[in-house]
Amino acid sequence: MAPRATNSVKEELAKKAETTAGETKLKKSMSIADLIKAMTPEIKKALPEVITPERFTRMALSALNTTPKLQECTQMSFLAALMNAAQLGLEPNTPLGQAYLIPYNNKQVMECQFQIGYKGLIDLAYRNPQMQIVSAQTVYENDEFEYELGLNPKLEHRPALTDRGEIRLFYGLFKLVNGGFGFEVMSKEAVDAYAKEYSKSFDSSFSPWKTNYEAMAKKTVIKQALKYAPVRADFRRALSADETIKNEIGEEMSDIQGENIFDADYTEQSA
Repeated sequence: MAPRATNSVKEELAKKAETTAGETKLKKSMSIADLIKAMTPEIKKALPEVITPERFTRMALSALNTTPKLQECTQMSFLAALMNAAQLGLEPNTPLGQAYLIPYNNKQVMECQFQIGYKGLIDLAYRNPQMQIVSAQTVYENDEFEYELGLNPKLEHRPALTDRGEIRLFYGLFKLVNGGFGFEVMSKEAVDAYAKEYSKSFDSSFSPWKTNYEAMAKKTVIKQALKYAPVRADFRRALSADETIKNEIGEEMSDIQGENIFDADYTEQSA
């Protein structure tokens, strides 16, 4: 395994700036886009085979274009978040809603946080051959909904065909190929309270909680439901990267400890 980039970006750039003539020299003043191009050999070592450095660069430029505030993030936190997405095979900051790169003012330093999206979580869950169904739904005021817990759990939902009313609650469920199943039901108030406690991005204009509320609520209930499922180790490793900030890159991003941002002093700024 190749050594990780354990030093700060500036230190790494200073070292690489001293390389022999003929090699591409990196400068501290480089933009993130130029940095990615210059660090292609290092990045290539950590990328999965299905993603080329060229595609990785396109993903980065696309994320920077859709969320310009990312350009103010520290280079390494952005690269690490992007590498998390690439190694998990999830497209960040696209209409697919698989993953998000979010800028944070983390203790007076603008850094990039990686978040798995609702559809990305489902994609990861379906990589388990034991999984037959993974789903989440929104229940509205005028829907017929009933559920029971205990030794004979039951979940029934009949959506109203018209005028469904306001959002009432959310539920997530899974079913295995052997017939085993599980589900989790949360009221809208419970979801909001959970998000406010565990995600500093809940009220941010950069957050999927702001731009795609229902998808993030569904992600929340699916994560709760999957606590009862026989998930694989790679799925648990993927979840360990969710909603973290990392400042290193390596061949296995899941092995790099990230800083959660639950206690970050987030100050929203306009893009």
